[in-house]
Amino acid sequence: MSRVPTSLIAALTLAAGFFVAQVTDVRALGGLVLVAGVAWCVWRARAAGVLRLATVVVVGAVCFVAAHVLAPHLGAWPSVLLVAAVLGAVTWALVDRRPRA
Repeated sequence: MSRVPTSLIAALTLAAGFFVAQVTDVRALGGLVLVAGVAWCVWRARAAGVLRLATVVVVGAVCFVAAHVLAPHLGAWPSVLLVAAVLGAVTWALVDRRPRA
């Protein structure tokens, strides 16, 4: 599992949380998936430093809200996929990207 980028897990966490909430019709269960995904990503990427991890968590929260704001205009799934891509890109840039030597 160490080869799986944290950015991929972060992006999939948003989509999986929405999927679980939609399929089960229990929003709290989708929220549980989100919390578990965030916890895993933070644990996995702890070497990136507190500031970078806090930034990724805040961006994730903003993306979560943005998906709700965009959903009436783009549709639910397109909104979720868009913000998941944004979160994945930010996570890659702050956590997964190798520093240039």
